[in-house]
Amino acid sequence: MKIGIASDHVGIELKPIIIDYIKELGYEVEDFGPQSTERTDYPKYGKKVADSVVSKDVDLGILICGTGVGISIAANKVKGIRAVVCSEPYTARLSREHNNTNILAFGSRVIGSELAKMIVQQWLEAEFEGGRHANRVKMIGNIEENFEC
Repeated sequence: MKIGIASDHVGIELKPIIIDYIKELGYEVEDFGPQSTERTDYPKYGKKVADSVVSKDVDLGILICGTGVGISIAANKVKGIRAVVCSEPYTARLSREHNNTNILAFGSRVIGSELAKMIVQQWLEAEFEGGRHANRVKMIGNIEENFEC
């Protein structure tokens, strides 16, 4: 499985720690930037990873900014993306099991590296349960298409 990852300038210090951890877990990683601490705009990095997930160049995405909120909002504007912001592992796991999230976001100003690793592990190890949840995920897709739920 290949994981796409990106951040903004605020999340750039946490990003290599998470990249190394993802590799330790046995996943391939593609880094979509940035590569420096120079101030940058998170929407373009959220979109890069989201586009890569939708086109299936990567299987899942991880985004890091100050809070995880802005970069996840940008990613969620891309059709087919279900990005979740998590600050603890339980929500990360359930977001995959119940909502089939395909992008995980978190904030480097909100959580430390060890908690980030726990969140990433729970999210990557979880699998979509389908069943009653599949209809709800379909309803979310219908909203995206401007259809009735």
